[in-house]
This record gives sequence, C-alpha cells and structure tokens, in this order.
Amino acid sequence: MTAIRLDYHPRAWQRECHLKRRRFTVLALHRRAGKTELAIMELIDKCLKCKAELGFYVYVAPFLKQAKAIAWARLKQKLLPMRQTAAIDINEADLAVTFKHNGATIRLFGGDNPDALRGVRLDGCVIDEVAQIRPEVWNDIIQPALSDRQGWAMFIGTPAGINLFSELFYRASSLPDWWAARYTVNDTDAIDKVEVQRLKRDMPESAYAREYLCDFTAAGDNQLITLADAESAASLVYPDRDVMDAPLVMGVDPARFGDDRSVVVFRQGLRMETPSIFQGIDNMALAGRIANLIEDRDPDAVFIDVGGGAGVIDRLRQLDYDIVEVNFGGKAIYPNLYVNKRTEMWWSMREWLQSGGAIPNDTTLKAELATPTYEFDMVGRRVLESKDEIKKRLQGGASPDIADALALTFAFPVAKALPRESRERIDPRARNDYDPYEAMK
Repeated sequence: MTAIRLDYHPRAWQRECHLKRRRFTVLALHRRAGKTELAIMELIDKCLKCKAELGFYVYVAPFLKQAKAIAWARLKQKLLPMRQTAAIDINEADLAVTFKHNGATIRLFGGDNPDALRGVRLDGCVIDEVAQIRPEVWNDIIQPALSDRQGWAMFIGTPAGINLFSELFYRASSLPDWWAARYTVNDTDAIDKVEVQRLKRDMPESAYAREYLCDFTAAGDNQLITLADAESAASLVYPDRDVMDAPLVMGVDPARFGDDRSVVVFRQGLRMETPSIFQGIDNMALAGRIANLIEDRDPDAVFIDVGGGAGVIDRLRQLDYDIVEVNFGGKAIYPNLYVNKRTEMWWSMREWLQSGGAIPNDTTLKAELATPTYEFDMVGRRVLESKDEIKKRLQGGASPDIADALALTFAFPVAKALPRESRERIDPRARNDYDPYEAMK
C-alpha cells in the first residue's frame, strides 16, 4: 500500500498513552483534552496494521446519536487522504469505514442499543464516556466479544462519581494486563492557562475537581457520603475475630414496587456482609427466606422497613420471630437533629463509614451510598434527599435498596444477646428472650 500521511500530531500525553497502552487501558481525562482524537487514531492505527481476516474495531458512546456527533465527522476527516485515493469504503448508513487493503472495519455503536453488538467478534474497542455506559454493556456483551482473538479495549472519559468507569480505573492498578492513567488540565496543555484560571474561579470547587482535575472522589457541597468514603470502606476487610464480640444486626428493605429489590443485610460491628437480594417474590416467600436466615444466623436484632414490609412483618410474627418494624418517615431518636428516622439512620451509617466501616467492593452499593444529598429545614434539622429524587440520579433509575437495608441496621442501638443455646437452656420455650434495646437503657 502506498504510504499516506495522516494529519495527526500527538501531544506529549497522547504519545505516552499510545506507547504505554496495554490490552486494557483506562484513561481519565479532563474536558476538551483531546481524548476523542486519541481514540480515533488508535482505532485507525490498529485497523491499518491488522493482519487478521476481516478485522473489526468499534467505537462505542453511550448513545448512537452521541457517537455520530462526537466521532463520525472526525473519523472521516482524519481519513480524508485515504478517501481521496479510494483506499477506503465509507458506509454512511452503518457509520462504518472499511479499509480495502485488508478488509478491516471501524464502526460506531451506541450503548443504548447494545444488542447490536451481540454475536460479533471484536479485535479492538474504544468505549467513550464510560461513566454513562451501563456495566452490562461491557461485562455481558463487549468483553466476551473480545475473547476470540484476544482483542483490546480502551476506556476513555471524565470522572462522574462511582460507576463502571471508576470501578475499572481503580481495578486496573492491580491487574497485569491493564493500565490506568489520569491526565488533568495541568498535564495536557490542551486549554489556555488564562482560561483554566477562569474556569477554576467561576466553577464550583467540586465541579472543577471532577471535570478538570479528574477527581473520582470529588463530592458535592451537600453530599451526605463522599465517594472517597465509599471507596475507602470498600477497601477494608475485617476477619471474624475483629467483629465477633459485636452484635449481629439484620436489616431488611422489602420491595415497594415491581422494579425494586428486596434486600437483606447483615452487619456485625464494623463489617457489612454481602447482601442477599431477592426479586420477583411475594411477601410470603420473602418472609420464608428471612425466617431461614434468622434460624441460620441468629441475629441479635432484626429491623424491617414497615413501608413495604407490613405483610412480611406480620407473617414473621405469626411464626414467633421477634421483629422490630421501622418507619422511615417516623420520629427520630433525636428529633431535634433529624427530620425523620430515615435521615437519622443514614447519618449514623455515614458516621460508621467514616469511623472504619467496611462494605463489599460492589459498584452498585458504592453508587447508592454516594448519591444522596441533604439539606436543613427551617429549624435546622437535617433532611435526607427523597428516595424518588435519588432514583432519578442513579444509573438506570434504580432504587437505593441495598444502602437502605444497610441503613436499617442502624435503626436503634443493639446489645449482644446470649447465644441461642444458652437462651434455650435458661428457658426452652423462648425463641428470643432478650431486649435488643438493652443498650439504650
């Protein structure tokens, strides 16, 4: 093939990325850094050099229209010298470019229609604005498609809280075939320094930290639990010996609506256990699952949200289990500080996290914890953001059910009971003969 010079003069950071990239590369970049140009040139370079039969490379943005708006015109512009020599075929309908010398193709896709990628074999992939991509697009569709020929993936974007992007960025540092890098506005020289100073002056500090300093943990001014707190808690691990003397508390958040999940959480001291999640089961079935867990684990207290769980509570009490119902909208223990019970529980959970609480390293849980905001009412009491508002901002409109179940474990102080065997020796008829509110007396 005749040598063709493409119009690309990479900045120092772009050159470093091209040279240091591994099979899986995660790049956190500030706004207007030039990440799309980097991605396009990476795709073109690998496509030109492809020696495999019918090489297939894709660029994926959260929405197909977004992919077209961001990358299609730029891709064709970069390939203008090859268009002029008829070295490529362009398919406007499919947003695809095919190189005639080897049959390799670059095509644009949107994360809003991930099924269009099912069944294809990928040699390479760029995922742009990863923070807005649903995790299943990568986990269930793109990643398996790369396996046949051990294809590569490059993830690019600007941090926007805890999501797939932050999960991949933090994970990359511990895996041998991954590489992650962060390039802030101070590293790229992509924006005039005077304009950088104006942005820093005029933007809220947290927004500037996210958009231009690529800070995954930048918190809003009224964010109850910061991303840094959630990530820190997910990195902690406590062995049994460190928590065995603390009471075991069970929190249950039954589903209210069809799209919600019923979640059961056990917390012992500073350790939260992996939650049990149930979907599509009725109250009687859920009560049966909870009863089995109570029999198996013998918790010192069981707190259940009465808002969606009245039927569950009634059934468990029929089975002679000692259940404490909790009304999220009810009165707080300290009503002068918190507008309702839900706010008080979340605030206690926040203090627990900041004092060393450990949670499972789960992206969904971290996002749920780090999403809610708070404000103060007219008499100075704390008010947590409503669940409906939280759902609007969580990915996919999900409900913060896991976080709510964990919050329920802080409904009231709990004292550790005698082991079941000891209680039954004292009174064989007693299933629960202790007072979980002992610690309050």
